[in-house]
Amino acid sequence: MKFYYKKLLPAILLCFFFLNSCGIYKKVDARKIPTNANERIKKNMEEGRGFRLGNLGKKSGGDFQFASSNPLWRATLKKLDFAPLNNVDYAGGIIVTDWFSEGGTNEQLKITIRFLTNEIRSDAVEVIIHKKICVDQLNCRVNKIENTLNNKIKFAILKKAAQIQKMDLAKIKEDADPVNLPKQF
Repeated sequence: MKFYYKKLLPAILLCFFFLNSCGIYKKVDARKIPTNANERIKKNMEEGRGFRLGNLGKKSGGDFQFASSNPLWRATLKKLDFAPLNNVDYAGGIIVTDWFSEGGTNEQLKITIRFLTNEIRSDAVEVIIHKKICVDQLNCRVNKIENTLNNKIKFAILKKAAQIQKMDLAKIKEDADPVNLPKQF
């Protein structure tokens, strides 16, 4: 019998928890309730008496983010336009160049940019540089470089991103129509 109460008590408490906001029936004047269902939903939501399940059941094309609208991404592509790109993944937040060199040297560089946030700030991007030195075709050594070049590239990207963002905001202001408020406002 004790086992039966252990199962019944949580079920009863769960019912009380879910039914506590139902309230008591109140008489309502039909003239004060909108006949349109969407208006009733809006009124109930404004009064805090309803909830929505987001866009559940509505068909949607999805939430897309385009790289062309991100100043940090655009600045990085402009700053790395001298190097061939190997991997560019906006959703993953990474740009990797292919191995490249300046002239006929046996040293090659590969730059990896990781985007940690979309905001333009000092910790928004991480620059990783690898250096490959080849004695011959089959004898190569790859090392990760951590020197001032990493910071120079990082700050060049951030500076260019700030300039792009400033130009975008100026264009938005220029394209925006002035708002004329009524005199009585």
